[in-house]
Amino acid sequence: MRAFITVIGDDKIGIIHGVTSILQKHRVNILDINQTLLQEYFAMMMLVDLKEMPIGFQELKEELISVGKELGVSIKLQHEDLFKAMHNI
Repeated sequence: MRAFITVIGDDKIGIIHGVTSILQKHRVNILDINQTLLQEYFAMMMLVDLKEMPIGFQELKEELISVGKELGVSIKLQHEDLFKAMHNI
């Protein structure tokens, strides 16, 4: 099972570490990652593999939202199928 993670917010130290620490803790593998700065705004998108994750999808989603609040950024986790359906023209 694969999913997309998007992170958007004001740039600050520790965003990538905060997000990837949660992923490492739950054995989530990053398959592809792209991050950029748009002036003072941070934007990152990751394609991740969840097949070895020992917790449920909703639990991971809640942890990412929680760390996002701590970091002052918005973090969204979406199943790959849902992401594709939403972005299909």
